[in-house]
Amino acid sequence: MSNFDVIIAGGGPVGMGLAVELGQRGIRVAVIERHHQPQPIPKGQNLTQRTAEHFAAWGCEAELRTAFPLPPGSGIGGLTTYGTLLSEHSYDWLNRAHVRDFYRCANARLPQYATESVLRARAAQIAEITVFYGWSGVGFTQDTNGVRVEVEHATDGTRQVLSAAYAVGCDGSRSFLRAAAGIEETLSDHNRVMALLVFRSPELHELLKRHPGKAFYNVLHPDFEGYWQFFGRVDHGVSWFFHAPVPVGTTRDNHDFEAMLTRAVGQPFALELDYVGLWDLRVAIANDYRKGRAFVAGDAAHSHPPYGGYGINTGFEDARNLGWKLAAVIQGWGDEALLDSYDAERRPVFASTARDFIERFITEDRAFLETYNPDRDRAAFEAAWHSRNLDADEVMAFAPHYEGSPLVGGAGAPGAKGNHSHKARPGHHLSPRDLPGGANSYDHLGAGFTLFVEDAALGAAFAACADQMALPLAVVTVAKGGLTEAYDSPAILVRPDHFVAWVEDGSAPQTVLHRVIGQGA
Repeated sequence: MSNFDVIIAGGGPVGMGLAVELGQRGIRVAVIERHHQPQPIPKGQNLTQRTAEHFAAWGCEAELRTAFPLPPGSGIGGLTTYGTLLSEHSYDWLNRAHVRDFYRCANARLPQYATESVLRARAAQIAEITVFYGWSGVGFTQDTNGVRVEVEHATDGTRQVLSAAYAVGCDGSRSFLRAAAGIEETLSDHNRVMALLVFRSPELHELLKRHPGKAFYNVLHPDFEGYWQFFGRVDHGVSWFFHAPVPVGTTRDNHDFEAMLTRAVGQPFALELDYVGLWDLRVAIANDYRKGRAFVAGDAAHSHPPYGGYGINTGFEDARNLGWKLAAVIQGWGDEALLDSYDAERRPVFASTARDFIERFITEDRAFLETYNPDRDRAAFEAAWHSRNLDADEVMAFAPHYEGSPLVGGAGAPGAKGNHSHKARPGHHLSPRDLPGGANSYDHLGAGFTLFVEDAALGAAFAACADQMALPLAVVTVAKGGLTEAYDSPAILVRPDHFVAWVEDGSAPQTVLHRVIGQGA
């Protein structure tokens, strides 16, 4: 029986990201992953600026940038069209450049298998991480002392038992560990079968040169009742993926997928179909993200259609949130209640993401398509088409936060909908700002808590309290007025995941530090 601190079921991008997060903190991690190589299905391609910050914290942002280079001028923007891909009616959509100033890193675009390869390589550099490639979980038990996961080798059927203090299921929407731990999920079934096609077509690249700088395309058609036909680039200029609804009962053999692509594009074009997959369109969320010593993250905790690139990015945020909390408890400076805050913070964020963004897209697009049609009233359609996206800046509005969480306190509730601001707000992501002397605030952030403060005496009081609690805290003293000018507060406490834990409100350091690690929350 092998002993670890944490066992992670599933070595996809979220599982490997969590392993790196923990391993860098000195936590002994076992990762169970049945595939020796990343699976070559192009999904999870749109990585946000926030996700790039995670890779910077994990020591592999540079590798991310070089893992799947795009040709100069290729762009990573989005476009929405009406009727067909080559329609005269189009507008820009999901322009993440609008929020660039609020994050330290630029966003990126690469297929999930390339992202996963970067994380596998980083994990291989960390001695605390052991990856069991070619193994799958087949049994799970837990008690007050720890967890045990029985694993089986795919080739010879050999079995062994791994033990640890905690286990995390990062093993997808059909998670073995979630089911074994007894964590139920709530489904919002849209009763739609979707096709995923991967194909090659240099001709389609030529046809779309009329829309430079775009990498993904949504086609709205009345026949699909608000559900998208969605194209995305893989290898720029050559290969593509495509999602769209298909009739119930569709199989790989009874449907003309090439004709489907032709209709969606709007004219015949040369293509070579490489892959056909089918999946059920649904939104699912685990009723609990924790049960005893078992946790779920990524698709094991929440799954949804690939609308807006929220899935993989949300999973990475799960890893950053849970990782430092597990480390804190294992290392003895965090309270057990800190682990409960993972569910309290992350589950409402996904519920909001599904409700306020993904499912709202479907509802609003359906209503538009039912109301406006250029064949019935072209003038009314064009006026509505032009205006419908003017005030719908989804990128600015998607601002996951933990307002009102047990670690933050105050009013409000965690969610995904908000706004971006440089003002430091408890429960919100810290934006990067230049401070007096020329350094950026992110240059000072490390693995533990960071206190930015203008009053040196207050900083010393926090440091003394942190020492008594064995809490990792770096104190950065900023010239008088510099912090207030940058963040509208003379004192800001930042969590290990770079969310603001507290801003100056007159509270005693002891009160603040005990709350942010789950003591007395």
